[in-house]
Amino acid sequence: MRLRRVATTVVLGVALVCVAPAPSPAVGREVAGAAETAGPAAGATAGHGSAAVLRAGQPSASRPGAAAAWPVPTGTVTAPDGRTLFADRQGRVLRLRGLNLGKTDTVTEEHIAHLARDGFDLVRLNIQWEKVEPHRGRYDTGYLRYLDHILDWADRYRVLVLIDWHQDVYGPAFGHNGIPAWATRTDGLPFEPNPDDWFADYFQPAVQAAFSHLYDDADLRAAQGAAYAKVAEVLRGHRSLLGYDLFNEPFGPVPGDPTDPQDQIDASAALERGRLADMYRRLIRAVRSSDRDAWLFLEPTVLIGQGVPTSLPAFDDPRPGADRLGYAPHYYDTAVESGADWDPSSRFIERYEAAVADYPRTNRLPVLVGEWGPPQATTPGNAQLMQRQVTSMDRFAAGWALWYDCRADNGGGYCAYDRSGGPAPGKEPAFAPYAPAVAGIPDSESYAPTTRTYTLTMTADRTTRHAWTVLSLPATAFPRGARVSVTGGGPAVVVGAGGPGRAGLLLPTARPGAAVRVTVTAQ
Repeated sequence: MRLRRVATTVVLGVALVCVAPAPSPAVGREVAGAAETAGPAAGATAGHGSAAVLRAGQPSASRPGAAAAWPVPTGTVTAPDGRTLFADRQGRVLRLRGLNLGKTDTVTEEHIAHLARDGFDLVRLNIQWEKVEPHRGRYDTGYLRYLDHILDWADRYRVLVLIDWHQDVYGPAFGHNGIPAWATRTDGLPFEPNPDDWFADYFQPAVQAAFSHLYDDADLRAAQGAAYAKVAEVLRGHRSLLGYDLFNEPFGPVPGDPTDPQDQIDASAALERGRLADMYRRLIRAVRSSDRDAWLFLEPTVLIGQGVPTSLPAFDDPRPGADRLGYAPHYYDTAVESGADWDPSSRFIERYEAAVADYPRTNRLPVLVGEWGPPQATTPGNAQLMQRQVTSMDRFAAGWALWYDCRADNGGGYCAYDRSGGPAPGKEPAFAPYAPAVAGIPDSESYAPTTRTYTLTMTADRTTRHAWTVLSLPATAFPRGARVSVTGGGPAVVVGAGGPGRAGLLLPTARPGAAVRVTVTAQ
């Protein structure tokens, strides 16, 4: 019976849609191609061997408004392989893809609009305590208003924002960014920057002392918590606010020889079990004093990138209801960061996946990779690394944010874009089509750039009949629009939904367990 049903639905369950790129979203209006989708409506439906087409510019007064509903994570679901994934109130599985932004540049509305047009639904917004509170006890209201404006734009363009409390080498006292100078205590120890290796600055005695005081001194603990609570108070209520990455690339003192790998591993484990875990507990309480709904993400140390599993303990979330905690490791190959072309025989990806899997699985946490990507991807190895990492993250993560939203010749300096504003050479895999919301159990997803063909397979479940699957079909992949075909699950309805280059798919008669295949080809 199963084989017969599948064979029948190959004929019945076909629907087509032309989704043309639009210049930008408008306030109070959803754009799919050139068509307005603000009202309720019927989409393109096909069955019994027929095919229907929804063309760009087609009036949409009768399109289903639910197809354009913004998918926002409110809970989690457990995948058949044991992963914890984001889910919305309808039970759809959500997958987040985005870019980092805001570390050194001023974020504008056009930044947000541009990445939304390119299909991204997430910004990891880098903020620093030094900018929030440049002088002790005095918050910069102008900077807080600036952050609030960014989330206003994100609300408008339906982009989720993960606030990243960023630091590199502690802060400006050491020529970097993050912790204010007034909160830097060095005990008079020396600091000699390394002009050839900025990361080596972490091992300087003054930097090590500063981290120790941040973790240990009661007044600095209280000030840090108050700053986190203040930002949470200002930004709470934005629909676009996904949550907070509590501390970027945590570091701490390394007893013994900081150049010895085993001493680094031992120091990292001690930090994660002790001082860092205590900090995370304080910061969770601080944010929850102002916002009970935001997701809170925990970062391991950077040794995760060298295949060292985290030693972080489990954490409690004091909010009422289900926890909203996540795990936000980074995904960098240190050899590539040092200038080498990626070597597949290094088994970097295999070692990373083995190291990253256990902690979120044990603690039922969704994984959001906060940073990843090579400095440049014009070399064969680094171009392969980009593609392999995208595929890898589909196996273990619920979302990711590429480092970084900037423009440079050939995407140098970690830039996602080339100088013209298009995807940087070799970094195109980050711009591929994907399904931000799946009403069912996602099985596989792929994009073949040579034929401009995107494929999603999923298994229908109880959500499939009443909730819309959303496809992101950006103009970077489909510059002249896209044709969407669906087989399996019975007759399909496909409409433009939720912005430029987006399509919604509904299977109102799908039986749980039905195999569904979505294929998108270029017009």
